[in-house]
Amino acid sequence: MKVPAPLIHLLSLAALLLSAAFPGVASAFFGLLVLALAAFSPLSPRGRSLALALLTLAFTLGLVKSGNTLGLIGLVGVLTATITLPVPRAFQVLLGGAILLLAVPMAGFTNTFIFELGIQMGIYAAMALGLNVVVGMAGLLDLGYAAFFAVGAYTWAIFGSEQAKNFLQGNFPLPGEYFYLFMPVAIVTTALTGLLIGLPALRLRGDYLAIVTLGLGEVVRILANNLDHPINITNGPQGITPVVRPPIDWFRALMGSLGVQLDRTTDYQLFFYLLVLLLIGLIVYINVNLANSRFGRAWVAIREDETAARAMGIPLLPTKLLAFMTGAAFSGAMGVVFAAQRTFVSPESFTLLASISILAMVILGGMGSIPGAILGAAAVTILNLDVLKTLSEYLRTAFPTLPSQVDPAKYERLVFGVILVLMMIFRPQGLIPEKRHLAEEEEA
Repeated sequence: MKVPAPLIHLLSLAALLLSAAFPGVASAFFGLLVLALAAFSPLSPRGRSLALALLTLAFTLGLVKSGNTLGLIGLVGVLTATITLPVPRAFQVLLGGAILLLAVPMAGFTNTFIFELGIQMGIYAAMALGLNVVVGMAGLLDLGYAAFFAVGAYTWAIFGSEQAKNFLQGNFPLPGEYFYLFMPVAIVTTALTGLLIGLPALRLRGDYLAIVTLGLGEVVRILANNLDHPINITNGPQGITPVVRPPIDWFRALMGSLGVQLDRTTDYQLFFYLLVLLLIGLIVYINVNLANSRFGRAWVAIREDETAARAMGIPLLPTKLLAFMTGAAFSGAMGVVFAAQRTFVSPESFTLLASISILAMVILGGMGSIPGAILGAAAVTILNLDVLKTLSEYLRTAFPTLPSQVDPAKYERLVFGVILVLMMIFRPQGLIPEKRHLAEEEEA
């Protein structure tokens, strides 16, 4: 539907005024509607930039005043529109930085759940980028990806708690400063784990590879669940707690010098949020360089046709192993962050459903697409942590006699299945397709 640019600007301004006067669900829904009009109407780059800037202010005001997470969904939508639609590059950088570094932290100070959502979205976005290397670039279906997340998390949880005293002599837990050292340690550990798992698994392909990686992923989880005897390494199903967090006195002093006063409920939340943003930026930079390197081109060649890739002289097993180890390393680094942020690690966090969730993020966003993987992670995380639970609370309040068997939060697997089926039917290329796929479709 074509809507004139002046009308969209007026609607965007109305959304801003509505959010300022009546923040809440209604104003957030109105803003989302205007965002859809701004995204799908043929506007000039400057005209669209103005609409997106007004909507950013509207969603931020709604978040700060009401704490309603629909505003966060709106900000994610604005970021997506800014990345995928034709707007000036300088505007992309400025608006993206304003949303990530100003809007979300401001909302987080009024509702700490916004920080929690942002941290979880960031952690899963980084893991989706790692799985995107394996599934999207190299075409290797991995259903046990959460195993590497578990290895990274337990690497820090064991030594960052008193758990290590059960089998090692020394002063444990290690000081919080070692958190930064254990991130590269976890990267190396998970990369080696990826090598060990990949050596037998990557000689297979297709469904057989998926089944083997699923089994090996479950092996890691079962080991974490049972390595509490005869030597208590992981503390079994009870998990490990408390896990030491890094000291952040320097961070509090830095924020204080910038005029941001932190308390005990927001200091670590803001620290981990910014740390996750930094890590995502680094992972995106690595992904972009890998995609444009000879390794990235080799992975794409293997994904498209293994026989042709072998005929061109590409060594299949070493190239596949490199992809597997790279994806594992990203997941391991985020596992350390997850353990420190939660201060608790247990095998229940690394089930098959976690692997399926990360795979759904990659497929939903678009296999092989870097911004697609980030958008898919944001969408699935918000759906899982906020939308389904909010819908469940609403139904329980509105219909007190409703049986617990129809609680939407219990149908997470069903929702993921429906999402994947609908994506395969209506948009198999994903929400933000890879540029190569778009070029192939245009040629066809």
